[in-house]
Amino acid sequence: MREASTALLVELDPGSNVTDLLLEQHAKDPVHALYSRKGQAGWADVPAQQFLDQVRALAKGLIAGGITPGETVAVMSGTRYEWTVVDFAIWFAGGVPVPIYETSSTSQIEWILHDSGARRIFAENEATAALVREVLDGSALLGDAVLPVVRMDYGDAAPNLASLAAAGGGVGDAELERHRSAAGLADVASLVYTSGTTGRPKGCEITHGNFALVARNIVLFLPEILRQPRSRTLMFLPLAHVLAVQVICLSAGTTVGHTANARDLLEDLASFKPTFLLVVPRIFEKVYAGAAHKAALAGKQRLFGAAAAVAIAHSKALDDAARGNGTGPGFATRTKHALFDRLLYPRLRQAFGGRLGYAVSGASPLSPREAHFFRGAGIPVLEGYGLTETTAPCTANTPTRTRVGTVGIPVPGTTVRVAEDGEILVKGIGVFKGYHNNAAANAEAFVDGFFRTGDLGSLDGDGFLTITGRKKDLLVTAGGKNVVPGPLEEKLREHELVLQAVVIGDGRPFVSALLNLDPEGLENWCAAHKVPAMSPTEATGHEQVRVALQDAVDEANALVSQAESIRSFEVLDADFTVESGHLTPSLKLKRAAVVRDFQAQINRIYG
Repeated sequence: MREASTALLVELDPGSNVTDLLLEQHAKDPVHALYSRKGQAGWADVPAQQFLDQVRALAKGLIAGGITPGETVAVMSGTRYEWTVVDFAIWFAGGVPVPIYETSSTSQIEWILHDSGARRIFAENEATAALVREVLDGSALLGDAVLPVVRMDYGDAAPNLASLAAAGGGVGDAELERHRSAAGLADVASLVYTSGTTGRPKGCEITHGNFALVARNIVLFLPEILRQPRSRTLMFLPLAHVLAVQVICLSAGTTVGHTANARDLLEDLASFKPTFLLVVPRIFEKVYAGAAHKAALAGKQRLFGAAAAVAIAHSKALDDAARGNGTGPGFATRTKHALFDRLLYPRLRQAFGGRLGYAVSGASPLSPREAHFFRGAGIPVLEGYGLTETTAPCTANTPTRTRVGTVGIPVPGTTVRVAEDGEILVKGIGVFKGYHNNAAANAEAFVDGFFRTGDLGSLDGDGFLTITGRKKDLLVTAGGKNVVPGPLEEKLREHELVLQAVVIGDGRPFVSALLNLDPEGLENWCAAHKVPAMSPTEATGHEQVRVALQDAVDEANALVSQAESIRSFEVLDADFTVESGHLTPSLKLKRAAVVRDFQAQINRIYG
């Protein structure tokens, strides 16, 4: 199959915009908790009425400060409740939020402020505000522009959210409504800059229609997740990247909590008790590794291995049945599964708060083995696929239509096409308006009305999409063999010792890999194998560690032909992070940066 579509489920008035979703929720139930905030006494609900009042007060402050409809306003912060308030306040004032990752470099901040034309900035706290002021003071691009910086905390130092709200006391409701209703579905709602694996970030013009239509249709597309009573989710991914998810949750009336610090995630999951989560694969990898480590310390390594094998077998049997191959888990598998569902799986579910019905995984490929394991243990994982340019989700598995290893079927109002060269093309309600001030990029990005994603994939006979890699990551060895590195890297990351894997070999005589070690996984591995504890630096040359890594490489090589197999590897005494410049803020690997910065190690491989 070369093309698959899903029909639109609901249309909207062209004159409406994303703020109408909040007004609808408020009209439906003003006391319903749209958000929940963590404080010293635990989680405190924020009813729709309270949230709307905060939004209107800040919007009036922006209007009093001279904002005009269509004006861009930058927001630089970590994941927190106040970001949501600020976003909707900007929309109510008729403005266009420009999110900036909190990890952005000064040059990225300067470029985004310049390219977007932002006239004011919201900064998370004094440290962020100081960084922004430093950029403004030393910027040649921004010239003499004076951009007010508003802090998003409620400290004594003004300007902050409290002083901004107070400044809007003289703005009337009629003036607020004029600003709020100025935009329609075709107008730009947010200017979201790509995190940029190469080159300068490009500003994606996401419209009110993109946000609102995707939100309303996804709620109807995933009712088992989003329309269940008292649905709750904890947001911990960067809000600079998941604005669409927040809008979807608002449209569904889902109560949203926020966690800014990854170190608090497991504790917050236990206390917040979400019913669904949007996660990246690394979360599952860490939970699985932690559970396996605890079992090993308790002398129950074999029991855990058996439980994992049963969970995977149970899930695979369900998957086979869904494809028309078989009738589901057999009697022996069902019996063992029922036993482990009393003894072991509940402990795993408690790590996510105990109420988790579904997890939606995106951003990078999830290992099919881990997807089967968690589903078999009672946590169904639904993989989806999307980009900033598609307003996040353009395909997804659903509770009733799931195939592990795929990223699902097109969401409503979306068509997915696979070009002759394997590139995935997308057309539909989520596809953005275009790149801001970048005619050359727009000319390259679209073909026959479809957005060119740059990803490679295939569609099966039922319209399920499988991602096979990035078009620009395709390696061609000196012998002319095309190698897709994604599946090899994905398999290598399954090993508890491996944090990141980068397969290389473009123009080289054979394929090789750069690996770096997971400190937590190394600690667990040492304990399980009765090896003295060591640091990642010490482990890079440790014989037993290299033997274990070679086993991981051998397992990955079993997936490919001999010509595509990894012949050699180097263990790096370094980590790939956003700060090091090797990961984007959305945790995608910057392959070119890795190859550039570790050229010495690559030269050692090829001699």
